Amino acid sequence: MGKEAPKDDVAMAEAEGAGPAKPEQQEDKQPAAPSPLAVLRSGVTLIKKAVEQKETRTLFGRVLRQTAAVRRHLTAAELTTFLEGALPTSSPAAAQLVEVVKQVGDTAMDADGAPAANGAANGAEAPAPAAPEPPAVPSNLPEVEAYAYLVTLMFLVDRKQYQLAQGVAGSAVERLAAHNRRTLDVLAARIYSYLSLTHERCGSLAAIRSALLGLHRTAVLRHDEVGAETLLNLLLRNYLHYNLYDQAERLRAKAQRPEASRSMQQACRYLYYLGRIRAVQLEYSEAKDCLQQAARKAPSSAVGFRMAVQKWLVLVRLLLGEVPDRTEFTSPDMAAPLGPYFDVAAAVRSGDLNAFSTAAAAHAATFRADRTHNLIVRLRHNVIRAGLRRISLAYSRIPLADVAAKLGLASVQDTESIVAKAIRDGGIEGVLNHEAGTLESARPADIYSTDEPAAAFHARIAFCMDVHNEAIKAMRYGEGGGATKEFEDATALREKQEQELQAALEEDDDF
Repeated sequence: MGKEAPKDDVAMAEAEGAGPAKPEQQEDKQPAAPSPLAVLRSGVTLIKKAVEQKETRTLFGRVLRQTAAVRRHLTAAELTTFLEGALPTSSPAAAQLVEVVKQVGDTAMDADGAPAANGAANGAEAPAPAAPEPPAVPSNLPEVEAYAYLVTLMFLVDRKQYQLAQGVAGSAVERLAAHNRRTLDVLAARIYSYLSLTHERCGSLAAIRSALLGLHRTAVLRHDEVGAETLLNLLLRNYLHYNLYDQAERLRAKAQRPEASRSMQQACRYLYYLGRIRAVQLEYSEAKDCLQQAARKAPSSAVGFRMAVQKWLVLVRLLLGEVPDRTEFTSPDMAAPLGPYFDVAAAVRSGDLNAFSTAAAAHAATFRADRTHNLIVRLRHNVIRAGLRRISLAYSRIPLADVAAKLGLASVQDTESIVAKAIRDGGIEGVLNHEAGTLESARPADIYSTDEPAAAFHARIAFCMDVHNEAIKAMRYGEGGGATKEFEDATALREKQEQELQAALEEDDDF
C-alpha cells in the first residue's frame, strides 16, 4: 500500500490484504515472493476451482486479497501478458482491455507518486527463474472475464486514469448484465464499487443514479445478496454526496436487506450512512449507536473510513451533551485530522461562544469538505447552554447585559429569550426578573435538612439485607459438610438399633 491513507470505500475493503513491500533478507533461506503475473494467474486457477465447486465466498475472498497485495507492483507489460493469456483472442473484452492498458503504459505515476515500472528494483518483480512458466490457457468463463475487468480497473484507478476506468467499468457492467450466475456476485459487486468510484472522482455521480437503481432491482430479483447490499450502500453514498438525506432515508426504509450481512465492510458502510442520516434527522441517540458500531467493526487498516466515522461521532456526542475525552483526539493516526474537532469540543466544554465562533470560522473549509458543517451550526445552542449553566452556578444574581457580554451575544433581548427558554427546558434553575433585567439563580437547598439522605440510606440497607437473605437461601453444603455428616450418623444409628432389635428377637425365639 502507499503512504497515503485510504480515503474511499473501495480502499476499506481492500486494505486488509495489502501491505508495504519489505526488503528481502536471507535469500538463501527465504523463497522469493511470486511475481504479480504469477499471482494473477493463480487467481484465475482459484476462480476456475470456485466455479466448479460453486463456492462464492472463501475462494473469491482469497483471490481478492491476493490481488490487492500485488496491485501496486503490477506493470503494464505484466497486465498485458495476463490479459492475452487469460482471455481468448476472439473475446471483445480482451482487445478492449489490452488497448486501454497500452494507452496508459508504464510512464504513469501510481498513487505513491513513484513510477509504476520499477520491476528491476523490486525483488518481487524480478524476472522468472531459469525454468519458464507454462503458458496460460485462455478461458471462456464469465468469471475469468469479470476478473480481468476488475484487475484492469485496479490498474487504472491506481494510476488515476479515471476517465479510462469509467469506460472500462461501464463495459464490464454491460457484460455482466448478460449473465445470471451466483459465482459472479462477488466480482460484480466489486466492479459496481469501481463504477461508482470513477464517476465520483470525475464529478458525474448523479449520472449513474438511475443505473444503480436498476442494478439494485435486478440484484434483488436474482437473490444476489452481495450485489444488492453493495448497490444499496452505493446508492446511499450517491444521495448523501448531494445532501439528499430524505431520499436516502426513503430508499433505505423500502429497500430489502439480508438478515445477516454477507460482508463486514458493507455492514460498516451501511451503519456509517445510517448514522449520518439519523444525525441530520435529529435522532442523535440512534446515530450515536450506529456510528459506534461502525467504528468498532471497521478493520484497523481502514484508516480513512475510521477517521470519517470518528468525526461524525464526535459531533453527535457533543450534540447529546457528552464531551469526548482528550485521549480520543490524540491517537497518532487521527491527531491532525481531528484537530479542528478538538477545538470545537474544547469550546463546547468551556461554554465560550467566542472561542466556538473563532474555531468554526477558522476551520469552516474543513467542515464543509467533511460535510459536517450543518452539525457545527447546531452546536451553537449547546455552547450557549453550557455557558449559561456555568454562569448560573457562579452568580446568585447577574444582570442580563453581563450575561450577554460573557456569552458573546449581541442583543440583551435575545439573551433574555435564550435564558427564558433554558429555564423552561430545565437547563438551569433560576428566575428571570424582567423589570430589573437580571437573572436570579435558585440557591441550592440544604439536602441534609430533608428526608432524602435517610431514604437513600434506608434503600442501601434494604438492598444489602436482600442480598444477604438471598445468599442464605442459596447456600448449599458441600461434601463432608456438617449436614452430610449428621445425616450419615443418624443412618448408622438407625441401622444399629435395627440390628440390636433383630438380635433380641432371635434370642426370644431360642428361649
